[in-house]
Amino acid sequence: MENVGNLQSFRKGVKILDATLRDGGIVNSFYFKDDFVKALYQANVAAGVDIMEFGYKVSKKMFDTTKFGKWKFCDEEDIRAIVGENKTDMLISVMSDVGRVELKEEVIPKKESVIDMYRVATYVHQVPTAIEMIEYCAKMGYKTSCNVMAISKVQESSLKQALEIIAQSPADIMVIVDSYGALYPEQIRPVCDTYLEVAAKYGKQVGIHAHNNQQLAFANTIEACAKGVNYLDGTVCGMGRGAGNAYTEALLGFLKNPKYKMEPVLKFIREYMNPLSKEVKWGYDTAYLLTGIYNVHPYAAIDFIKANREDYEQFIQEIMGVD
Repeated sequence: MENVGNLQSFRKGVKILDATLRDGGIVNSFYFKDDFVKALYQANVAAGVDIMEFGYKVSKKMFDTTKFGKWKFCDEEDIRAIVGENKTDMLISVMSDVGRVELKEEVIPKKESVIDMYRVATYVHQVPTAIEMIEYCAKMGYKTSCNVMAISKVQESSLKQALEIIAQSPADIMVIVDSYGALYPEQIRPVCDTYLEVAAKYGKQVGIHAHNNQQLAFANTIEACAKGVNYLDGTVCGMGRGAGNAYTEALLGFLKNPKYKMEPVLKFIREYMNPLSKEVKWGYDTAYLLTGIYNVHPYAAIDFIKANREDYEQFIQEIMGVD
């Protein structure tokens, strides 16, 4: 594995994954218009983005289709309506949470799909079920990743055990996920070491998906990159659940690979993201800062903000008792 501890170095193995539709979709229940999605696709291709995540692949038996836009489900025909055969170098991914997809009914063989990768999101205690999903998707011909969520709540010994199991599966990538935006750069470094050590033993890649509760998503992502993590998640304008994510455009500007170009994404921001930001709200907020500091799920802050509360001192008392 190619490990480089220098933020100024060029490393051809580094990849950008844009998750605007998937993580950003949580903000607006996945109601993105087709012209928005098409423009984002074209901007990502022109910018040199390596992977674009179109949304979730979840069971329509478990979720009411009248309450979500199409990118909650990522039907094959909907993706093809945007990308055709995707005759580009950019891969297409979708995400499935453990237990939320009917594999045999909803995951078709890769030869029939324009999707390239399934990313399986799991908590540590669900890893055995996640492995079953990964094995099935790999057997169907897809690249796969395992995204272990909420690692700021996981004991190091438990995480290491989980990574050993994941690394022996067909998963191509193991993704660090700071779901609560609770970690600092000095904490990300040893986490990366843990992942990279296991990954090197089994020939896997490592990725990172950071949340911006403490305005550290970008800092944590580039620290991980310096340690040797190759797959970097971002979203345009940081659009994502709660405080959002590392900014795709910031990653494009930071990385030294000449294939990456900011201008197509900047144009997309002007034409699509700026108008969207007037309709829906995401991004850093004091309430998200507090959930990050106290390492609790950001849904507490989401509810706080929806209630138009500003009693932050009381909010601290409430979340300090939350596990």
